[in-house]
Amino acid sequence: MELLPISKAEAARYMGVKGTPDPAVAELLDRAESLVMERVRPKYVYLETDVTFTDEGVLLGAMAEPMTGVDIKRHLKGCKRAVLLAATLSQEADKLIRQAAVTDMAQSLALDCICSAAVEQVCDRAEKEIFAANPCRYRTWRFSPGYGDLPITLQRSFLLALNAQRRIGLTVTDSCLLIPSKSVTAVIGVSDAPVERGPKGCAVCTMKDSCAYRAAGIKCGKNM
Repeated sequence: MELLPISKAEAARYMGVKGTPDPAVAELLDRAESLVMERVRPKYVYLETDVTFTDEGVLLGAMAEPMTGVDIKRHLKGCKRAVLLAATLSQEADKLIRQAAVTDMAQSLALDCICSAAVEQVCDRAEKEIFAANPCRYRTWRFSPGYGDLPITLQRSFLLALNAQRRIGLTVTDSCLLIPSKSVTAVIGVSDAPVERGPKGCAVCTMKDSCAYRAAGIKCGKNM
């Protein structure tokens, strides 16, 4: 997959910019976008699996351990199937950010924020491609480990189910951080009937009380 033009407006919001970026910030973002689009080649993998609701939690046929928590039960309510998704910008994105940090922290920040915007766009495109090839009547939005009360410790089970390390080079640390860092895992519920649209964004985010974006009056996701 090749990157399409990246939303610099989204990247600017990640930088904490309110309104239109000033010329200096705009130049940083333009340069960062150019570098990322030239050097980064994103990848994604997915797997459709069955969904079973048990007393222990929501069990996906492809995963060895149940997904626990109230939020994931609400999110997948009425769904008998789900799609597991993992997407990454690859190690090249992390390399660009690290290299810039040695000589130019402002450019490193711009690269970091451009990459954050880019990986969300990659997930949006992946989702469109997946469901164009596998049409369904209704689906939920993406829900990731660590969101709401879904344990972030499930990252390893997600990657094992997708064989993501071999297929796209995506691994997880002992502290459940994804490597490369500009990566996303998520589950999307699939249903033949309309799905309940539960709370999203800051309302269910476990970081809402300490979030720098929220403190500045900025939301970190465009649909939240």
